[in-house]
Amino acid sequence: MASVLVPFTTGVEEVELLAIVDILRRAGVDVCMASLDGKMVTGRSAVTIAADADIRDVAANAWDMVVLPGGLPNAHLLRDDAFVKGVVERLRAERKSIAAICAAPTALAAYGITAGMRLTSYPACQSEMEALQPSSVYVDDAVVEDDFLITSRGPGTAVAFALRLVARLCGEAKAAAIKSDIVA
Repeated sequence: MASVLVPFTTGVEEVELLAIVDILRRAGVDVCMASLDGKMVTGRSAVTIAADADIRDVAANAWDMVVLPGGLPNAHLLRDDAFVKGVVERLRAERKSIAAICAAPTALAAYGITAGMRLTSYPACQSEMEALQPSSVYVDDAVVEDDFLITSRGPGTAVAFALRLVARLCGEAKAAAIKSDIVA
């Protein structure tokens, strides 16, 4: 069974976080929602979300993918967290999948792993993305895949993004079955 780490914290975009986790779990993927302190988190729309774990306790685990949801200040707090950065850099070195949506691709750009890659983000983050990694190729597609990297635009693209994560981990047939089941 594939395993995915989804770190999150204050100001997370709830639609993105929950769509990712829900759809991956429907596919039978083992998903761990890890907050930066293991405690409840209040998202951007004042929805309180319980964490499965503290990032400090699970960062060293073997993961097949890490997914960073967006929202502010969530994306910036994830960017500045040493444990999140460590997981992303380790998975990059292991050639495993790294995904981010909305404002969270800015964290990946700040880590330097998006250089020369095709990617996208929340539209208002485009200039920041281009400044952080001028060699990146920014596109306006809803979901962009380039090698190990999968990025997406925002809450309205969260389901399509999550289905691409399922396709990457479990195959196109599983993603198509879930898409049909949820009437996407």
